[in-house]
Amino acid sequence: MTFHTFDRGELALRYADIGSGPAVVFQHGLGGDAAQVAEVFPDAPPTRRVTLECRAQGLSQPGSYDALSIATFADDVAALAEHLSVGPAVFGGISMGAAISMRLAVKRPDLVRALVLARPAWLFAPAPDNMKPFGEIAGLLAAHDPRDARAAFDRSETAARAAREAPDNLASLGGFFDRANPPTTAALLAAISRDGPGVGEVEIRAIAVPTLVIGTAEDIVHPLDYAQTLAGTIPGATLVQIPSKSVDRTGHIVAFKAAVGDFLRGLDG
Repeated sequence: MTFHTFDRGELALRYADIGSGPAVVFQHGLGGDAAQVAEVFPDAPPTRRVTLECRAQGLSQPGSYDALSIATFADDVAALAEHLSVGPAVFGGISMGAAISMRLAVKRPDLVRALVLARPAWLFAPAPDNMKPFGEIAGLLAAHDPRDARAAFDRSETAARAAREAPDNLASLGGFFDRANPPTTAALLAAISRDGPGVGEVEIRAIAVPTLVIGTAEDIVHPLDYAQTLAGTIPGATLVQIPSKSVDRTGHIVAFKAAVGDFLRGLDG
């Protein structure tokens, strides 16, 4: 994977720019990076795939903690797209990446020719209940060293529920305790868990580009009904339900690639 640096003032952000063909700007989820996207993105049809590692994630610098927000991340992605002259392009992403892309479809429709919202974690309001586990982890990391914070989380009802209902969520949440910079991780999780895309239902109903929504069951962070609601709100959107990573990780990846690949082929068909 080829990486480059994109300067935002004094802040260095890392991005991947891979392949050739129609441009697809595809964003990772909270705490993720370009490798998360690469794992599930299809090899065909040929595309130029661009993924910005958002502030405080991947190998991008955090900058000011006050600027850790979905709106700022979306502005960074838009600035990179303009810098690379890749718009109008397909924009999409996983979880937080879906929120970023949905915001851009509303705020920067000049950049967006189609939209992929995979495992959405927000609808129309900030700080949804499904994001509370991230705020809980932020508080533990702010108050304890990572080992004690992890032990406290493992004893929590949040962890017990995730173990029962969505083991893959539990594994992902546990990974935050192993990150290299606990204060930055705490600031990131606290900020994004109480944030949202900053666009309302009326604005989302006005999205006028082809849209794919991907949802899964067995997922307490990305409720299937969020995917169903967005697919029913965005005119003409297509909903594809794929296996949960908690049940069939390989099947999830295969189905994710197939859904995105079929959608991209349909745009030019």
